[in-house]
Amino acid sequence: METRHLRYFLALAGSLNFTRAAERVHVTQSTLSHQIRQMEEALGQPLFERVGKRVLMTAAGQALLPYARRALQEIDQGLAELKQGRQALTGEVRIGATHTFNQDFIPQCVAGFLQQHPTVRVTIEELAADAIAQGLQGGTLDFGVAYRPETPGDLVFEPLLHEELMLAVGAHHPLARRRRLRMVELHREPLVLLPASFATRRMLDECFRAAGAEPLVVAEMNTVAAMAALALRAPIGAIVAPSAVRSQAGLKLVPLENPTPLRTPGLLFKASRERTRPAIAFAALLRRLAVPAIARRGARPGRAQTPR
Repeated sequence: METRHLRYFLALAGSLNFTRAAERVHVTQSTLSHQIRQMEEALGQPLFERVGKRVLMTAAGQALLPYARRALQEIDQGLAELKQGRQALTGEVRIGATHTFNQDFIPQCVAGFLQQHPTVRVTIEELAADAIAQGLQGGTLDFGVAYRPETPGDLVFEPLLHEELMLAVGAHHPLARRRRLRMVELHREPLVLLPASFATRRMLDECFRAAGAEPLVVAEMNTVAAMAALALRAPIGAIVAPSAVRSQAGLKLVPLENPTPLRTPGLLFKASRERTRPAIAFAALLRRLAVPAIARRGARPGRAQTPR
């Protein structure tokens, strides 16, 4: 069944007259009749009854009618959006991003977006993941760039990649020369970690429990930059995403395994909120730029998921 079948069906349902319906959709009466028969054969039941010169809808036709109207309305709205997409974008897009992404990735996206759409105003807010979720719920943000939420609720999460966390230490740290470490080897090892209010910290705690390890948490800091700075100045390790400390010269990164701590960054939208054209365009650019970002980080692409 094709879109034209729905248009012919609705035209005939609206007039119950083959001649007037054919004129409405600009085809001959025989063409309309043939297309309606094709539709009925595909469905395996009649949609109209021909009683003399009268045309009546069957129960099946009545049941299909509201669904056909909605389907065609959605298609027409989509086509209208595509036609508008050829015109210059205007308006505003409001994005919440966590610190990690706001360092390099988001500025790169904004620069590329404004080259293509100079008449759109872009507002970026650097926020914690919980604040991004609140902004989406309250309607002050169009979408967020953050890590997978523990309880997404009615937020739709679209993964971009899966990123491994690694141990970051100074060049003179005893573990700096290791090519790889098992999580259990960090038992009683001095570490600086994010506070327990961060989802990343809670994920790391689960990894340590799974490995049967209890690290010696000598400090807690709420920014990765401060953790990396401490690791450079003291024989203390930090567990971070490589992308967050790329600019820190002198740090050594050691991959972790058994288990490998993984974070999943991606896009967050509110399921019930209609997305604006600027938000759709910015998200599309962000997805494209995430592909080379995946290659640079040595990360793995993610797969889109919605909350269960």
